[in-house]
Amino acid sequence: MSIKVRYSIIIPMYNEEAVIQETYRRIKKVMGTTGEPYELLFVNDGSTDNCAAMIEEYSHWDESVKLIDLSRNFGHQIAITAGMDYALGDAVVIIDADLQDPPELILDMIEEWKNGYEVVYAKRIKRNGESLFKKWTASAFYRVLQYSTDISIPVDTGDFRLIDRKVCEQLKRLPEKNRFVRGLVSWVGFRQKALEYERDERLAGETKYPLKRMIKLSLDGITSFSYKPLKLAGYLGALLSASGFLYLMYVLYLAIFTDAAVKGWASMIGISLTFNGFVLIMLGILGEYVGRIYDETKGRPLYIVQGFYGGKQQTVQEHRVAHLNK
Repeated sequence: MSIKVRYSIIIPMYNEEAVIQETYRRIKKVMGTTGEPYELLFVNDGSTDNCAAMIEEYSHWDESVKLIDLSRNFGHQIAITAGMDYALGDAVVIIDADLQDPPELILDMIEEWKNGYEVVYAKRIKRNGESLFKKWTASAFYRVLQYSTDISIPVDTGDFRLIDRKVCEQLKRLPEKNRFVRGLVSWVGFRQKALEYERDERLAGETKYPLKRMIKLSLDGITSFSYKPLKLAGYLGALLSASGFLYLMYVLYLAIFTDAAVKGWASMIGISLTFNGFVLIMLGILGEYVGRIYDETKGRPLYIVQGFYGGKQQTVQEHRVAHLNK
């Protein structure tokens, strides 16, 4: 008879060969102190290095290690979602493989969970080893997101958190494709508490969130939880249209009731270009929302699992059956 899993640790990874051995060691050490059964769910998000093979090897002699091997790179948020779909624990912890988030904080999260909180998230009070540009853009994003959305999404928080089984089950009911997990966790509610900590610099390797991915994550966060960009575009459009109409009345007045030559064709061209640019910006904002509607209507699965290793080498189907019978 299998032992009931108490804690599931979800560890999404993408090309983390340089750090994954130390990640495994530290998390294993932390979870060993709990004295309760746990599983380490490593989600390989289409890595091209050797990290997936390393975890598969660990799974042969450590029954707590399991590898969800995705067929390609689906993205960090989807990898987290895959981990939640396969997690068996009463409490589920999400932590990145780069060790910027200290695994030792998991013990404090577990303590708060046992005190009755269904969500315990880590709030960064300091970000070590990151450029001023990265710190500034991250800070600006969280505050713009907080202003734009109708729900309270805590600022300066990532995906490092513990969620209760019932929270995990509610998140699994949300099928949207362009996912922003930390926003979804705020949306479902339940009792939540923050734990402050200092974020460390990467132990090794390079960041998996360059500017391009940060922009996409920002767009996913804002468009998933707010219509304010559309409203703002409408307000600005009305303001510029009113200004343009008043300027047109002024030009007609000069032409009809005075002998003054109508001057300022250069400024007219400038205004025209400004209006055209604004129209294109509005079309871009609309395109973001329409594109997400298109993604939702395709009906494609969020991810594809090409292999599941660990837990006495269960197949994907066997692991799903174990979860359904939990």
